[in-house]
Amino acid sequence: MSLVLKNLQRVVRIRRVPLRKKIEILRSILGVQKFDLGVICVDNKNIQHINRIYREKNVPTDVLSFPFHENLKAGEIPQPDFPDDYNLGDIFLGVEYIFQQCKENEDYYDILTVTATHGLCHLLGFTHDTETEWQKMFQKEKQVLEELNRHTGTRLQPLSRGLF
Repeated sequence: MSLVLKNLQRVVRIRRVPLRKKIEILRSILGVQKFDLGVICVDNKNIQHINRIYREKNVPTDVLSFPFHENLKAGEIPQPDFPDDYNLGDIFLGVEYIFQQCKENEDYYDILTVTATHGLCHLLGFTHDTETEWQKMFQKEKQVLEELNRHTGTRLQPLSRGLF
């Protein structure tokens, strides 16, 4: 199914073709390429607004995920009954925030890919509210990124590596 990648900001330059290619590989690795997915790139002002409305946190952030299929167990692939249910949900990438948080030795596009991986895991029921949940999510991100690294020759690590 389709991947919609929208850039709704003008603060940070986005090369959509390489990002799209990596997200397509991630979808394949996760076994969800038959599901629609929206990835929306926004600036600090917009990600903060969304974060305030949905999480009651009035600060910018790196990623917000809105699953179409709620209440999935961690790693569960949705089992749609109808064609319209072949939708994973939407991921909002706070690209300005991500760019500002990048360290000197980090590649911005690599961090975007890792952040998108984190968002995809959230769409598949992974959370990190407890240490046990974080461990599951960390392991899944690590496994997915290791597979991506084999496909692309990169050396990406999970976003949530130092959370607990």
